[in-house]
Amino acid sequence: MTIAQIKTMSTIERLRIMEELWDSLNHEEKECESPDWHGSILEKRKKKIEKGEGEFISLEKLKSKARQ
Repeated sequence: MTIAQIKTMSTIERLRIMEELWDSLNHEEKECESPDWHGSILEKRKKKIEKGEGEFISLEKLKSKARQ
C-alpha cells in the first residue's frame, strides 16, 4: 500500500488499519530490541534525577514546546 492510497482512505479506515497493525505487532513472538542509545539516554536521565537535577514538565508544557 502506498501513501497515496492511504491518503484516499477515510479517517475511520486509517484508524482501523492502525489498530490492526498494532494488534498484529502485539501478538508477535519476536520483540523488537531497543537500540543501545535508548539505554544511554535513560541512564543519563536517571543520574540527573538522582542528583536532583531532573526537570519535570507537564504534558501541556511539552505540547507547547513541540508547537514552537
